[in-house]
Amino acid sequence: MALTLGDLSRPAGAAHRPKRVGRGSSSGHGKTSGRGSKGQKSRSGERKNPGFEGGQTPLYRRLPKRGFTNKFRHTFQVVNLDRLNRFSDGAVVTSQQLKEAGLVRNAGAPVKVLGDGELTRRLTVRAHRFSQRASQEIVRLGGQAELVGQ
Repeated sequence: MALTLGDLSRPAGAAHRPKRVGRGSSSGHGKTSGRGSKGQKSRSGERKNPGFEGGQTPLYRRLPKRGFTNKFRHTFQVVNLDRLNRFSDGAVVTSQQLKEAGLVRNAGAPVKVLGDGELTRRLTVRAHRFSQRASQEIVRLGGQAELVGQ
């Protein structure tokens, strides 16, 4: 007979009853319900932010701030020329094919082809950016370096 989900049960001693607080003084958890007396942690809705240090100036405010973040920065997924040799001669290489081949993670993000390594096949490569050497190498072999989304 096969074991099914309905036959599963917890091991003995694994399940505990939840603590029932605020149910009278004889329960052992009455009156202040295990919260002690007074103070921030005894109040309902008590919540401190993650960086709170008991009123001391928190670490994130004591440390110096450096640099800045450029909100207009473009990040590209990089593919080198030698990685494109896995495609057949005369193929059209798009970001979707690069994703399927495992060369980029996200087919929707912009792709830049760099000129590292040797290309041995004639390809039509469609990407958002090309380094100068990469585009020269693709064209030298009779392929095309087509810009996408310009």
